[in-house]
Amino acid sequence: MKKTILIALLFLSINVIAQHKNWDHIKALKVSFITEELELSEKEAQKFWPLYNDYEKKTSDIRYHELRAIRKEIKENSNTLTDDQAKILIDKISNAENRLHELKTNFTTKISTVISPKKIILLKVVEEDFKRKMFDELKKRKKGKN
Repeated sequence: MKKTILIALLFLSINVIAQHKNWDHIKALKVSFITEELELSEKEAQKFWPLYNDYEKKTSDIRYHELRAIRKEIKENSNTLTDDQAKILIDKISNAENRLHELKTNFTTKISTVISPKKIILLKVVEEDFKRKMFDELKKRKKGKN
């Protein structure tokens, strides 16, 4: 019994490590893709990436921690949710979305000193292109497994 549990934990650990490596690989692909598509110079890249990474961390904290927790609370309590509780959740969502907007605005202001307005606009397109490519790749891989 202990051996079975130990083996299961080992496989789980390997899976977590592999997922972490995949995440690091995806982040590296994203950096490469954006740098290449925006044609960032070495000087621009050195100033751009710390700002971008800070922005990404802060926005993902809001999206994947706060908003996810709110969605979970809504799902778990949807049948018993009162109007007062719903109003509180709406306020939490609005607050998080306002902070996301503020972060985006501040980020745009900060990077405007590093890259041109044209590259700022292109960044928005390039980010969407990268997401689409990753989604398409995921669909291909899932199709290949079936």
